[in-house]
Amino acid sequence: MFAVFYEEKLITILMMLSLLLSVFTRIMIGILYQNMIKQTENMSTTNHKALKQCKIKFSNCYQLNNGVSNISIFVDKFLNKLKVGHFSYQTIYHLSGQLMLLSVFFAGVGVCKCIIGGYSLGAILPFYIFSFLGLYFYFAISAITDIRGRRRVLKTNLVDYLENHMVKRLEQAEEEIQETKVQESSTAPRRRQKSKENFVIELMPVRAASKLSDEKEGKEESETEVKLSHISLSEERELEELLREFLTS
Repeated sequence: MFAVFYEEKLITILMMLSLLLSVFTRIMIGILYQNMIKQTENMSTTNHKALKQCKIKFSNCYQLNNGVSNISIFVDKFLNKLKVGHFSYQTIYHLSGQLMLLSVFFAGVGVCKCIIGGYSLGAILPFYIFSFLGLYFYFAISAITDIRGRRRVLKTNLVDYLENHMVKRLEQAEEEIQETKVQESSTAPRRRQKSKENFVIELMPVRAASKLSDEKEGKEESETEVKLSHISLSEERELEELLREFLTS
């Protein structure tokens, strides 16, 4: 019954490969979302690279814009930018469905070739069976992974963390910064006054020393003046005595 698969090897390989890739990509996206959901349960100590980038971008946006008006939109943009290599999660999600349709397409090509080759209905029946089983398997995996549901859970966890935890921390940080600025502005004049007082205190001994030196210089000058006055008086007396002796002689 399945001998037609051996006769149409190329079509059979392409059909099975498309189905396996479709299921594999769906499971991969489900695992990635589930891992992120587990990491969001403890966002403060998470090691997930994408979630760390989300926190950094949110804090930068909050500080630059003085808040984030719509956090849900911010989270939607973040989720839309999640990538595996060069492909986003949404692209891989839609690619999974396209691969499933491609598998069904190859099955239809196999049926057409069998009909053209003159095969009986029983001979081409395996292609129909494979198509139905492949569709059932694909939708069963889709229901188990539940990509859309996991995306909603991830969004809810991120919005809850950003609104109820991250925003409060950023507000507290801003309040602390403002308090430190106020304290610095209030202590600045006190520091200036203290620096002036210290400067005056440092100048006091210098001024006192300058006054003492000035007083010493004044005393020395007065002493020299007194000495000079004594010398001039003695010289005058000697001149008077010489004149008297000269006149009497």
